[in-house]
Parts: sequence; structure tokens; C-alpha cells
Amino acid sequence: SVSVSVSVVAPSSAPPGARRERVRGRRPEHPDPGPAAMGKPRILQWCTLHVLWMVVLILMAVGLAIQTLGMTDKKRMRLLEVEQAGVAAATGLVAGRPVEACRPRTHVMFLKTHKTAGSTILNILYRFGEARNLTFALPAAYQFGYPLLFNTRRVKFYSPLKPQEYHIICNHMRFFRPQVEKIMAKGTFYFSILRNPVTLVESSFNYYKGSSLAFKKVESLEQFLGHPWRYFSPKERGSHYARNLMWFDFGFDHNANASAAYVDLALAEIEATFQLVLIAEYFDESMILLKEALCWELEDVVSFKLNLRNNASVRPMSERAAGQIRRWNALDWELYAHFNRTFWRKVERYGRQRMGADVRALRERRRELTELCLQGSSPVDASQIHDRNIRPFQYGRARIMGYNLNANLDGKTRERCLRLVMPELQYKDLLDAKLFPSAHSGKDLLHV
Repeated sequence: SVSVSVSVVAPSSAPPGARRERVRGRRPEHPDPGPAAMGKPRILQWCTLHVLWMVVLILMAVGLAIQTLGMTDKKRMRLLEVEQAGVAAATGLVAGRPVEACRPRTHVMFLKTHKTAGSTILNILYRFGEARNLTFALPAAYQFGYPLLFNTRRVKFYSPLKPQEYHIICNHMRFFRPQVEKIMAKGTFYFSILRNPVTLVESSFNYYKGSSLAFKKVESLEQFLGHPWRYFSPKERGSHYARNLMWFDFGFDHNANASAAYVDLALAEIEATFQLVLIAEYFDESMILLKEALCWELEDVVSFKLNLRNNASVRPMSERAAGQIRRWNALDWELYAHFNRTFWRKVERYGRQRMGADVRALRERRRELTELCLQGSSPVDASQIHDRNIRPFQYGRARIMGYNLNANLDGKTRERCLRLVMPELQYKDLLDAKLFPSAHSGKDLLHV
């Protein structure tokens, strides 16, 4: 019926009066109209034209009504679709049938930046992968040739002639995308984490004072910040620990000029590579965003803080020192400020109320596991840890803390709790032994 109305309406685009004039004045196509037409009275011809126009007007009205009803139906259908989507989100059902859930992502690349809570995330990835028998790309030692740019030759037993599927790569490296893409599957999820450069530098000074020649030349961080060029040389060993450490970890020049054009170009490249950049100061919110992005469960991202130092070695920075750190580490500050903004945009899209509820659930689960697993419910100095197998590696001037497990745990529970507190070096050795058992025969490994 709609097609009829269109075909009739199209010729009547001119005003009705003009249309009638054209009809009256139109000459017949054939010169001889026939006897019947010649015999019609004039009044009957006028009535016939009037009836025809009434029919045209009625058809136009019908067509308009049909179009209007059609648009209304479309709006109703759209509204119905929206309502159904809301029901699906709330109940997991559409028309009484389960909605197809997202699938957990198992191909993951984590750029473990230094002094940013990366050891805790490493533990999360180790636990997730081990529980599902996923394959890790592991370094021969504990880092992928850092501080050199990542190269596939640094992956233990990797051979380009013998392709191997790797699910997770997460140990320390200096990121170099072309080489990473050689071993990680297309569609791999890339993410990393950043920390405020002010607290990061304070931590780095304590941890890397023996590794950075610039830091070794001074007694205090304030002394270094007062005249950094007096002690810093880009060519000296460990210079990246003393300036723009996160920028360096992402594979860029830590001593480059922080021009707006250069910074924008680098940030765009990072955004094009990494689907998610987390913020250490908002670790729990970060874990919720990570869980959502990877389609994992809350249990997969619950954790205890690992590789944390004793509070006695933590020094608050004055406003003056904080300003000096931001200026000296201008590239790191630009990096952090940019992805801090993108982080909170992601939180807004996730929903503030929803985020608050999920963070509370995560913290409650951590509290339950703390009561179940930990003796004393808090970290202790490494010297007070009874089991030498889970004592964290000590490096630099900071005292790295760890945990004691409750004594009366059954076998399965103890194994689970042990994974939660296992330091990264010991956990890496454990995974290494599982992946390459022949290379570890006869060695003294962590018993679990």
C-alpha cells in the first residue's frame, strides 16, 4: 500500500490549483475521443474530475498514515531492543535464553615497568596462566636482556624455525614492539602500569643506588635533584634509573628533549599499542578495569602486595623536591599525566557506582584470603619469614618484606595461599621447571 501512495503522490508535487489547470487544459493524446466521451454532459465531466481528485487526496492521506505508523513501529522496535538489552544485562537472559558470555582472554603481554607494583601483577598473571596450563615466554634468567631493547633471542629456547605459541609474556624488558610481535599472537592484549614519578623516583633512589652511577655519587636524593647534571651522564651505566625510567621501559630515549611534538608522537604510539594502561596509586580500580578488559573473574585479580619495602625506608618528598622531580623527569610526567586522564575516562565509562561496588568486593575477598592464609595478617621483614623458599630477594638499601603462612592449612589451601605470597623469582623458577623439566633435573627447586 505504501508503494501505491508513492506512485500517486509523486506527480502532485505542484500546488493543487496548478495541477487542476494542467488537467483541464491538457489536450487528448488521441484526436478522436470516441462516441462515449463526446456524449457526456459538461457537469458530469466536472464531477468525474472532482471524484478523481478526492481519490488522490484520500490515497495521499492513507500513504502518510502508513508512513507515520511505520516510523512509530520502528521507534517501538528500537525501544524494545533497548529494554531487552537492559534485561539481558540484569538477568543474563534474552527471551528466556542465556546470553553468550565473553570469553576470557589468554594471550596477554604485560610491560612490567620498574617500581610500579608490577611484581604484584606478575603474580596475578603467573597464577592465572599456571592454573590453566598456559605457555609463558620466559627469559633465560629473570629479565629479557634489560636494559637492551627486547629481542626474541632472549626468550628461553625460542627458535624462529620451530614456531611456538606463547600465551603470556610479562617479565622485565625494554619494550620493542616489532620483536614482541614475532612471538605473540595477533590479537594479544597489551597492557602496562604507571606510577606518579615523584614517588617512583624516591623508591628508585633507594632500590637502584648501587646500580646507577649518578645515584652513587650523592648521599641523598635531594643532593642529586639540586644539581642533577653535575652527577648525571646519559652514557654512564644505569643512567635510565636516574631519569625518565618509565619512558625508557616503553622503549624510548629517556634523555630526549620533551618537546610537545615528540611527546605527542610517542604517546600516540603507546596508545595504538597498549589497550590498557593502569595507575599504581589506584591499584584496586586498576584490577577491576583489567578484569573487565580480559573477561576474567574477581578471584583471578585478587592479590597481596609483593616486593613492597619497609615503611622505615620511605621518605616523603617536600613540595620543592617534588617539583624538581617533575622537571627532571618531564617525559615520565607527561606519560603519567596523559594516561592518568585516560584511566579516569575508562572509570567513568565503567560507571563510578559500579566501580565502587566492585572495588569493595575485591577488598572484601582480599580480607578473607588474608585471614585464611596469613599469619599475623600483615607483611613482615624477610628475616622473620620462617620458610626460606618464600623469602623475597633483597636488593639495594630498601628492606623488601614478605609473608608467613598460617600453620594449620590443608594441602590444597596451603598450595593456593603459597601461590599468593610467592616472590617473583621463585615463581619464575617454578614455571620454568614446569615448562622445561629436563633443564631442571637434579636442581633444588621450590617444593609445593
